This record gives sequence, C-alpha cells and structure tokens, in this order.
Amino acid sequence: MGRMDVEPITPQQFHDADGVDDWRVLYWGAHAFFRATSYAQAARFVAAVAELAAPTRHDPDVDLRREGVAVKLITRGIRNLSTRDIELARRISEAARDLGLDADPSALQIVQAAVASPPSADVTPFWAAVLGYVRPNGSHLVDPLRRNPSFFLQREDRVAPGRGRMHIDVSVPHDQVYARIDAAVAAGGRIADDSFAPEWWTLADAENHGVDITTWWGREAVRLEEQREQ
Repeated sequence: MGRMDVEPITPQQFHDADGVDDWRVLYWGAHAFFRATSYAQAARFVAAVAELAAPTRHDPDVDLRREGVAVKLITRGIRNLSTRDIELARRISEAARDLGLDADPSALQIVQAAVASPPSADVTPFWAAVLGYVRPNGSHLVDPLRRNPSFFLQREDRVAPGRGRMHIDVSVPHDQVYARIDAAVAAGGRIADDSFAPEWWTLADAENHGVDITTWWGREAVRLEEQREQ
C-alpha cells in the first residue's frame, strides 16, 4: 500500500486505543512479548499470527524463542504506526489468549548504539561495511533483517576530529522506565542529565560511560527520520 492508503497515528493514540494493553511503543513500532510454556506452543502462536496477517498484507516481525514470541508492528509504507497496527495488535492478542500465552511487557526493550563524530567526518561507509548493515536514511544503519541493534550516526559539533565517541540508547516501555533507572542507579550508576525527561534520561556508570534510557513520551512519530538527534 502507498502512503495515502493508511492513516498515521502517534504513540499516544496507539496507547489510548482499546485492546492494546499487551503492547508497548518502543523505537520504530509497537512491540509485545508473549510467554509460552513450550516451544511447540510458541510455534502454534506464530502460525496463528501468520494466518492473521496473510489477508492483510501487513506482515509483522516475529521472533520465536523457547521462552516465547516477540512481535513488532509498524506500517512499512509510512515507516510509522497507523490504525492498521491497532487492528492487528488486537487480533494477535486475542490469538495469544486463545492459545494460552501471556503477555509480558517487562521483557521488552530495543538497544541502539549511537556513534558521534564531527560533521566533517563521514564514518558511515566504515560502519555499514564492518557491520553488513544498510542505510535507510541519513542518520541510521540497520540490520537488513532487523535482528540486531541499529546504529545511529550522530553529527556532533562538540566532538573534536579524531575524538569520536559512542553511547548506548535503550528504549524501554514507558511503564518500566523508572524501575529501570532505579535499578541502574542502585547498581552504581548515576543520572547524568534528566533535562530531556521523560523522553530520555542520560545515565552514566562509574567510568562515565553514557546510556540514554528512552520512552515514547514526547514523540509524535516512530519513523526513523524523526528519531531525535542530540
């Protein structure tokens, strides 16, 4: 389908919808994890998801493990959430209940590495080659099969030539973020910057390595192009 065939929605609109309590908006989509009691039960659920998606031509990303099944929904034509994602999320949750799988939002997270370098430097070809990733837009590199963490290429005036730096972004469910921050602080970290909260908090370990803990709060879209640039 083309861009004009669907209606984009914000993360807030997704979460305000009925029947999507199992789902959480993280980076680039709505995610759910359904715990299974066996690999066979999880496989039956995957088959049910495939049956639901087949007539819609709106295929989710599905990851089958013995612990359960992770599902990500996004409308690819617009690289954003749409009303189609709400409809399919409801039906997938119903299938999970019918097959005896329970949703576990606490298992959800998306990890991304952010590589900062001066605007004059072009390190993108190196990272694309060494990772075997593709470049969907000017600021990101992604695994073509969407299995592994993405890389955010961040142009930063404050970084001197030859002094590039990296940090990690961790996108977590909005209702899990404070517990995650508290756990990190209790484990020896500190909150280095909360001026952008609740969209993200910057934490640091004892050696001052940075991690941004992020949520969908404050985001109007989940498209790659609109991922915030620091």
